[in-house]
Amino acid sequence: MKFDEKAIVISQNKLSDGIYDMWLETCNIAEYARAGQFVSVYTADPSKLLPRPISICETDSNRLRLVYRVVGEGTKQFSEYKSGDAVHIIGPLGNGYPLGEARSPILIGGGIGIPPMLELAKRLRGNIFAADDMMGDVTECENISIVLGYRNADTFLLDDLKVYGDVYIATDDGSLGIHGTVLDAIKANAVKGDIIYSCGPTPMLRAVSSYAAGENIKAYLSLEERMACGIGACLACVCKTAGVDEHSQVHNARICTDGPVFDSREVEL
Repeated sequence: MKFDEKAIVISQNKLSDGIYDMWLETCNIAEYARAGQFVSVYTADPSKLLPRPISICETDSNRLRLVYRVVGEGTKQFSEYKSGDAVHIIGPLGNGYPLGEARSPILIGGGIGIPPMLELAKRLRGNIFAADDMMGDVTECENISIVLGYRNADTFLLDDLKVYGDVYIATDDGSLGIHGTVLDAIKANAVKGDIIYSCGPTPMLRAVSSYAAGENIKAYLSLEERMACGIGACLACVCKTAGVDEHSQVHNARICTDGPVFDSREVEL
């Protein structure tokens, strides 16, 4: 179920270099959102017809939190919104992470793939599930490992995530945590779990998928991709799959509607 709304900006803050944190008041989107879904956000500029997809970082009643990176004119406009401004958004879109299987999960986020880990960790810790999240009997996850990859020590959402699990950090330049990748941090800290949830750049997800296969652990990956329509009509955001897509009859899937979350065994990265 998705909604087309005029949300109202509650607050906007800069978290780190190029990373902004915006809370929105919504009518329905926040209430129906699941961990791993996203929203399409439109600019106020009528010359820019296409929305920008932004992952859902956190929800709280009717409030929706978006943490995003400024990468172009559209997101630059978003960063200039002030409290009380109206924002045209559509969502929640895509599918989310299936939560009912989790007992001792490992959450892996890299770069701007870190924000959706917060809502996921919050739901796993608090045992908050939507009806379609359920997969079998559910027990609250007491042991949550959260592995984060940053460029450097200029981090964001770190304190928020520490509330919900044991956090391990890797940085590209070694200025904080392990010098290397998220998998280097997992190995260095002997992080163990029975399921992986991940979001981040494709090279990271490819490595996570390979690691999960080698460890015989199920992994769910949230793919990052540029989108146009965000509702599956344009086929601009596709990925290769092991099975045949019913819509196109070829080995691909639409990330915006079939994803962004996939079982790692179902996609080829």
